Amino acid sequence: MAEAERPTLEELGEIAVLARIFPRLPAADAALLGPGDDAALLAAPDGRFVVTTDMLVHGPDFRWEFSTAEDLGWKAAATNLSDVAAMGARPTALVVALAAPRSTPAAVLESFADGLRLACAELAPGCGVVGGDLSTSDVFTVAITAFGDLEGRAAVRRSGARPGDAVAVAGELGVAARGLRLLFEHGRDAAVRRDAHAVGRQLRPVPPIALGTVAADAGATAMMDLSDGLVLDARRLAQASGVDLELDPLDDDALRGGEDHSLLATFPAGAPLPEGFRRIGTVTPGTGRVLVGGDEFGELGGWDPYEQWDGRLS
Repeated sequence: MAEAERPTLEELGEIAVLARIFPRLPAADAALLGPGDDAALLAAPDGRFVVTTDMLVHGPDFRWEFSTAEDLGWKAAATNLSDVAAMGARPTALVVALAAPRSTPAAVLESFADGLRLACAELAPGCGVVGGDLSTSDVFTVAITAFGDLEGRAAVRRSGARPGDAVAVAGELGVAARGLRLLFEHGRDAAVRRDAHAVGRQLRPVPPIALGTVAADAGATAMMDLSDGLVLDARRLAQASGVDLELDPLDDDALRGGEDHSLLATFPAGAPLPEGFRRIGTVTPGTGRVLVGGDEFGELGGWDPYEQWDGRLS
């Protein structure tokens, strides 16, 4: 953490810290009552809402040696916004819970709030923070719950892919994984010099949030956020739908790398793909397998924190 060392969370206390954070948070258009009461109150014109949650924990999910607090705020927002978009909904609000060591400078939380605001403004205008909680912990931990409005649409689930559908993706594949590899091999400054774009996409992903509703309106039969890797996530969609996905040959980063938070979707055979999506394969009858170039892809790759985190914090 590069932020100033004083004052710390312990020195200020929760009320003073919140007073510093609230003015930096993005407002939500859907909020009838925002932060400051026991709970927020959101408008739900559709009568339904999409809800999702995700955590970022120092160690398995991010490292201070690579990320600034603003990076972390951006990424925490983006990863949740992408899950809402993958259901064919428009993100409307975030609830943020954060636990940090007492010695954490208050400036860290201010920068984190700035990252939330910047991500919402760029990726999902009108979405904002409507509440949350602060606590203390030896391990810096962020948990965000995101809400979305279907605006009258049917939710696009993972289970709707049908044989003959086109498999398509919106966004990048394998770029964030390349950035992460460079960070571990060279450290932040040297990694940025080698490939600033890839490192940027790892630290501040730019998922195609607006294309979630576009895909739903274009008749997407199934859709999901690519957080853990194309092949790993594609198998989840294939298993949910009871089909096989036959993907075109792609490089290893594109197949195995996670954290791009692109959108994987299937569309009816012969239907034009909406702008922003590109075809990468076909849905075939099957039992939940992923094939690449005609052969079953046995090693899924992707990210599983229980199997792959080495326990290191730096």
